[in-house]
Amino acid sequence: MKTLALILAATPTPSPTEDPANTFYSPGTIGFLLTFFVAGSAVLLIFDMVRRVRRVRYRAEIQEKLAAEEQAKEQAQD
Repeated sequence: MKTLALILAATPTPSPTEDPANTFYSPGTIGFLLTFFVAGSAVLLIFDMVRRVRRVRYRAEIQEKLAAEEQAKEQAQD
């Protein structure tokens, strides 16, 4: 217990008056790669989503046109 108290007492605590220019905070290479991966994944997901939504919208438009043509045929036969 005395050893722990001596170690804690011997380690200097940084004072708030130290030069902040010497302190450099950076996420590093791993942080950059992780951020790049997340951003790239988001872009790919957005492109995929746009493609799928467009496909669904086109299918709905075609179904409406086919239904309108069929209805027009039925009215012409009457």
